[in-house]
Parts: sequence; structure tokens; C-alpha cells
Amino acid sequence: MPRPVALKRDPAQEQSVQNWIQQLLGEEWPVDLAYEDALKDGVILARVMNILLPGSIPKINTKGTNFRMMENVNMIQKALVKYGVPQSDVFQTNDLWEKRDLGINSMFKCM
Repeated sequence: MPRPVALKRDPAQEQSVQNWIQQLLGEEWPVDLAYEDALKDGVILARVMNILLPGSIPKINTKGTNFRMMENVNMIQKALVKYGVPQSDVFQTNDLWEKRDLGINSMFKCM
């Protein structure tokens, strides 16, 4: 089943996901970053995946070129499928980088 072209953002759902991530990681959300900016480079999501599926992302790029940071997102996508999220529900790399389809909250419903 193809993904919808655009998913509406739900601020309450985003706050719920943000709270869940904070609780899971045991740390506060980066105060200087909006929700979409904090998730863009995949670092936070990769750390979450390593808690949910230990060792699923062996190396998280925390700095470097955009290409290096996009590698995080590619590894997250593969880990999500291994975790059991249907491929059709896995967000696209551009969803994060272009902040255009941040309905990625749907992936957290499976967790």
C-alpha cells in the first residue's frame, strides 16, 4: 500500500513522541531545536533504535557532511524494518531533511 503524499502534523502527537523519546533516552530535548530540526540528522532516532533494537545502528554519525548525516537516516530505515515496522510505514529520508512530511509519528505507534 503506497504512503499518502502528505500526512498532517499533529502538535499534540509530536509532543507525545518527544516526551516518549526524552523518557526513553533519559535526557531533555535539545532546547535550541524544534521537533523537526532535532530529528533531521537522525542522531536522536538512531539512539532510540539502538535502545529498541540493540546494536541495530553500529555507528551513529554525529557530525560531518549532509551525506554522512543522511547515512543515519538510511540505517534507521533498515532498522525499523528489522524491528517490524512495515516498509510502507517507514518514512523517507527527504521527509526529515526537507521537513515536508513529518508524519513519521506513525512509526512510533508500532513501538
